[in-house]
Amino acid sequence: MAHIIGSISTSHVPAIGGAIARGKQQDPYWKPFFDGFDKAREWLAREEPDVVVILHNDHGLNFFLDKMPTFAVGAAESYQNSDEGWGIPALPAAKGCVDLSWHIVESLVADEFDITTCQEALIDHAVSLPLALLWPDGLQQGRWPVEIVPVCINTVLAPFPSASRCYRLGQALRKAVTSWDSDKRVLIIGSGGLSHQLDGARAGHINKKFDLAFMESMVDDPKWITQYSNDELVDLTGTQGIELLMWVAARGALDDMPVRQFHSNYHLPISNTATGLLVLEPA
Repeated sequence: MAHIIGSISTSHVPAIGGAIARGKQQDPYWKPFFDGFDKAREWLAREEPDVVVILHNDHGLNFFLDKMPTFAVGAAESYQNSDEGWGIPALPAAKGCVDLSWHIVESLVADEFDITTCQEALIDHAVSLPLALLWPDGLQQGRWPVEIVPVCINTVLAPFPSASRCYRLGQALRKAVTSWDSDKRVLIIGSGGLSHQLDGARAGHINKKFDLAFMESMVDDPKWITQYSNDELVDLTGTQGIELLMWVAARGALDDMPVRQFHSNYHLPISNTATGLLVLEPA
């Protein structure tokens, strides 16, 4: 059966793509953020995943306000990166792991998750930036060294799934992956957050104290976050801070294994966003 090697959760601020395209990784503003990924890349070089199940939110490429699924799973052979208007080159397309996608679809439906299955889908910065940050050589080579299964969680249009529901989604994903008849090594990525609000009266809102408490809880007390309603999470972390639900689902995928923190990094601000990085592995 397939093996989950661990999880990586990371922020996906669009401005990161501009910094990469313009070679600003060593600029004082950007260096503390980019340096945080060195240890994560060391870990990946050691663990050598074959497939990434990436939990992310869509920013209007595939779903808009008139049609917004709570959960959607990609089942495409390839996922093209789409220009989001930042005036930067499109990143390489990602190859889909179709066999695992359909296995996950069937397993989630059997576990009574009502999902949307996407046999065609575009990817935006929520998927392409984690790939670029974790495998920068893929940019030069024009291809990523892993196949992907994108799993989209709605954090755009209320009502959102609760933290407990997203944790249970992660548990169901673990059940699906570990029952997949394959010897491939699978990495779980949670892409989003942390605290930030991009508009309105609280534009620029960042809650460092809560972010750090949340990151700490992901190691030993991952259900801590489920005490909060989504309204409370938005109040604590900002309108877009609700993206932390991707971290919750990623942690749920490690639910029945003891884990330890291999690496973490927290830096602010990047484009009015608190950025976090957390690498978890089996203890």
